[in-house]
Amino acid sequence: MLDNTKLLHGYPVVDQFTGAASIPKYQASTFNQKEILGTQDYTYTRFGNPTVAALEEGIATLEGAKFGFAFSSGMAAISTVLMLLKAGEHVILPLEVYGGTCQFVNDILPNYNIEASFVDCSDIEAVKAAVKPNTKMLYIETPSNPLLKVTDIKAMVEIAKANNLMTALDNTFMTPLYQKPLEMGVDMVIESATKFLNGHSDVVAGLLATNDEELAATLKVYQKSFGGILGVEDSWLILRGMKTMGIRMEKSVQNATAIAEYMAKHPKVKNVFYPGLASHPNHDVHMSQAANGGAVLSFELADENAVADFSAALNVPIIAVSLGGVESIVSYPRTMSHACISEEERQEQGVTQGLLRFSCGIEDTEDLLADLEAALAKVK
Repeated sequence: MLDNTKLLHGYPVVDQFTGAASIPKYQASTFNQKEILGTQDYTYTRFGNPTVAALEEGIATLEGAKFGFAFSSGMAAISTVLMLLKAGEHVILPLEVYGGTCQFVNDILPNYNIEASFVDCSDIEAVKAAVKPNTKMLYIETPSNPLLKVTDIKAMVEIAKANNLMTALDNTFMTPLYQKPLEMGVDMVIESATKFLNGHSDVVAGLLATNDEELAATLKVYQKSFGGILGVEDSWLILRGMKTMGIRMEKSVQNATAIAEYMAKHPKVKNVFYPGLASHPNHDVHMSQAANGGAVLSFELADENAVADFSAALNVPIIAVSLGGVESIVSYPRTMSHACISEEERQEQGVTQGLLRFSCGIEDTEDLLADLEAALAKVK
């Protein structure tokens, strides 16, 4: 079954009780128990709900996983994974990891005596050198946010297996359609469903998938106990959004490729970060583990003034936090995704005053390019 067919028929999309062509919103906190001494699938929505369960089966199907979990945000999924670590243990993360993940690791994990090292994960030798006797997890984000750095997934899995480490990978940028971490040996894959999976900028959610039965059992306990469950309404919206994900992503990737190529040639653009470009330092690694360059790129203008002039002149993309909507979204990582970390950390990661991130929507390519050209003309 290919992707577009799978998105429509590969998991529960028809209600088993009524035959409804859309899984209903089972808007109930609790369920009548037919036998007080018996068992049944659904008793209380924090433990499980038919609408949420359909989504969890959906993400498991797309990821090629046995187990799927839905959370109230991408950070709820990320923090649940990181809390698998125990006191005295150590985790290795990318130097340029997502700002929310960075803040959780820096501000929360030390309270539980959990150590962390931030490493340039595009340098496999640096990762190997960072492994310590108490290291228990490799946390991967590829391509990374916002600089689109690429990590060799198979090489990281080899390091993990050699040292008996868990692996978790944030796959939000590439989605399960274009990158299959579990097939490459990763233990857990995380998706911010706020982004491309839902695709309409109207839901905040996180999804998680694994093939490891023992990990799944623990994650289920954490999901229930932390209480960061996804609501019924949001689950239904994601189920609806996923049906068109294939055709949405195809157009968004087409736009990203065209825009990256255009920006790479423009004299007012200092740098373009997009793994689909042959000029990307890890282009070959990325294309060996992903189907294409994805729908997100970043580019660097001269300075903060150039960013202000450029963004003020844009008419088609919206200026906003987040990514992955049907509309193109321009973000300023310095004050958005990475505002929660220090200026020193931003500089170390390469999040400069001139850096902008562009999440490509499904608009006509010609209109996007014309708008970008007009906006760049306003940059002094």
